[in-house]
Amino acid sequence: MKLQAQVGEEVHQVNIMRDGSNVVAKIGDRVYRLESSEVGPNVHLFKVDGKIYELCVTASGDSFRISMDRNELDVKIIDPKKLRGSGSNSGDTDGVAEIKTMMPGKVVRFVANPGQDVEKGDGVIVVEAMKMQNELKSPKAGTLKEFRVSEGDTVSAGDVLALVE
Repeated sequence: MKLQAQVGEEVHQVNIMRDGSNVVAKIGDRVYRLESSEVGPNVHLFKVDGKIYELCVTASGDSFRISMDRNELDVKIIDPKKLRGSGSNSGDTDGVAEIKTMMPGKVVRFVANPGQDVEKGDGVIVVEAMKMQNELKSPKAGTLKEFRVSEGDTVSAGDVLALVE
């Protein structure tokens, strides 16, 4: 998953790849290989080069406060794929729009029902990826035509989950 992380005035390019409990994070030119586990609500353990770090992460929208020992860091996550789809005309397109997942995960629940009218930005489906629940939103105003998955299904990056027309 490619993201941008803003810390203060600095913006960093971040690429995160996950394989089970192993995570490879590339931040700028630096590569970090670590093991990750969630040991409680908002509490994560990271093992890097034999050292274990405990982080508390609290989220508010696309902003996160990360606490380790007595240090705190505020990080805003910017998803470039969301930025590309946020142009003024992107929700006014004719035809069918696909809702796709950007990373592997599990379908947790449906927020809308087939046949229901949705507005651009309305939640449609929730997918859990990397122990976080992500609500995927309608890219345009229209009618939710169908889901192509069921609750509990495991999905891969790029899979089409729903159609809006």
